[in-house]
Amino acid sequence: MKKYINIKTLVLFATLGLATTSCSEDFLDRPSEDSYSSTEFYNTDEQVTRTTYGMYGAMWAPYYTKNFYALAELSSGNCLAYADGPELIQFKLTSDSPILLDPWRACFAIVAQSNNLINNIEKDATQDVSRAVIKNTVAEAHFFRAIAYFYLVRLYGTVPIIEDNFTLAKEPLVNTNRIEDIYTFIENDLKFAAANLKSKIRSRTPGRENVFVTQGSAEAFLAKVYLYEKKYAESKAMAEKVINSGEFDLMPNFADLFLTSKNNNEESIYSWQWSGEINSYGGGNFSNIQYGLDILNDNASYGATYVPSNDVQDAFEIGDLRRKESFMVYGDSYPNMKAKGEVGFVLDKDKYGDVLANTGAAVKKYVVGQATGETGPADQWGGMNNCNYIMRYADLLLIHAEATMAGAEETTNAAAKESFNKVRRRAGLGVLGTNVPLTKTALFHERRVEFAFEGEYWFDLGRLPRQEAISIISQQDRGFDSQGVMHYTPTPADFTYPKPDIEVRKNPKLKEAPVAYSFK
Repeated sequence: MKKYINIKTLVLFATLGLATTSCSEDFLDRPSEDSYSSTEFYNTDEQVTRTTYGMYGAMWAPYYTKNFYALAELSSGNCLAYADGPELIQFKLTSDSPILLDPWRACFAIVAQSNNLINNIEKDATQDVSRAVIKNTVAEAHFFRAIAYFYLVRLYGTVPIIEDNFTLAKEPLVNTNRIEDIYTFIENDLKFAAANLKSKIRSRTPGRENVFVTQGSAEAFLAKVYLYEKKYAESKAMAEKVINSGEFDLMPNFADLFLTSKNNNEESIYSWQWSGEINSYGGGNFSNIQYGLDILNDNASYGATYVPSNDVQDAFEIGDLRRKESFMVYGDSYPNMKAKGEVGFVLDKDKYGDVLANTGAAVKKYVVGQATGETGPADQWGGMNNCNYIMRYADLLLIHAEATMAGAEETTNAAAKESFNKVRRRAGLGVLGTNVPLTKTALFHERRVEFAFEGEYWFDLGRLPRQEAISIISQQDRGFDSQGVMHYTPTPADFTYPKPDIEVRKNPKLKEAPVAYSFK
């Protein structure tokens, strides 16, 4: 018999009816449209393995489709927009903004699905299912729950820790928990995942076998979480463990990172999987529309919702190989990209003189152009097949460098400098010499340009002392060319987004002071 938890009774969770998608076409399982089901009829290893597929992509779609870009890239000053979130540029976001709801619901849906697997899969699987498969599946669920809470705590601050769906269904009015407890909960989930996930070395040939998270994936995220908590010694040790394992590596060519044919490469620690082939809304990657010019996408009547600010353009050094692959300006050419039905795109000012009117640039990262044999087909909404990185090896290298600095303004540590220099070398830039220290300023600048338009910089700013972050942001040029230079200054409260008004109305306890969490 099937045991159901109706999502409509889980006040914090969203109803999902999304196809499980991936850059691999067999990620097609569909969670129940009204509920998460725990069933006694898991008879095969494949049935159990597929229970986590949705958390590799489609269940994150409500967050990623648009709000991911807005909440990270507009607030950070990397992007500007006339629509879909301009209030973030000026720090005028209110709790009734629709931008806030989908990330909340998507993350708590991941929590609900993870809880279901953690609490039920072992007893619901028959003896025909391998214990090793069950062990890995439960570990995956702990990993995904940790990622969901890592986003929740960085976006909204205090949120409720939920471990049991049935308990929440009986009493949906719950308090939020302290930030330090949420981070401890994330740590515990990642430690469990690291201890129980499969270990492997990433294939140096991009493809399906690199989709799935491993022990190294969990340990890499644990290094990142420790850094956010300023547990520098633990972060450094964990980063070094993963680096020394040899599981991951930098892709030699930065541009290759964003080719559809290079999905799930050796640099990918964890990526969200998207597929235009299945032609299901939220199944494809919408970056081609939200970032790309409309001449570069199929099946959509608009493009470039989010454009690079002048401020982020100025952050790239002359000669940085990442610049052309991060944003495009007049004169740039992309021989393999298709635009307006022709392969071989040159952003010619005479031909396309009005497309860069906002800031003189358009985002290139994650923009693959119109469908070709390399990209695979677009879905009917313009969604494509390229994955997006949630963490990649370059991040781990810079985490290692920062953790080694341990909060200092600079370091001469050779290992920290080498991790930093590896990222610089690939970008074609000069590296730090023997007698030149690595500074905190240089490290944060490197993180901004390396991960521009990948949703990282806002969270990096959030890790800085508030007045330091406010000073950086208040000096940014946040204006369109037609406006001239525009400056906006956030308050300390602006670094945590308000909880969605509709969720607060359903659960007024979300407005109360957070309480300590009772760990099991």
